[in-house]
Amino acid sequence: MDFTIRYEPAPDEVVRALRQSLKRQLVMVYRILPSVLVVSGLACIWADAVFLGVGMLVAALVAPSVATWALRRIAARQLTYMCVPTTIRVTNDGYECRTDQYSTTMQWSMFGEVATTPEFWLFFVNRQPAAFLPKRAFDSEQQAELNAFLAARHNADAS
Repeated sequence: MDFTIRYEPAPDEVVRALRQSLKRQLVMVYRILPSVLVVSGLACIWADAVFLGVGMLVAALVAPSVATWALRRIAARQLTYMCVPTTIRVTNDGYECRTDQYSTTMQWSMFGEVATTPEFWLFFVNRQPAAFLPKRAFDSEQQAELNAFLAARHNADAS
């Protein structure tokens, strides 16, 4: 496998990729943290610490919105260097992204997990999001070849 493509990510595409990559980490912010704050807030109110309890209940309501806002800010900062014409070269060893501002080379062996979504291949190192490749940048033949390659790597790693 060895192909090179030119591609320019769209801002909304980068945001979607980041959101999908961070989905696991955001479960805590969107579900677990508000639940803990609600239970703790009710316990505080029950224990006559009403001010603290109400504060926790308000925080439970606000936490998901603040997390969404923070994610958008992070994405906005990255858009300036990610949404530029990019050359992507994919080989059996890894892939390289090159722009006028930066060059990044990633070896397949560094990724502990690859998640495939309808839009992206999402790459993780130690369960943390590390990179993504947009499927729309590749033609159907290249997508099929990359899918088969990544599936073979996953099966080899699982053995």
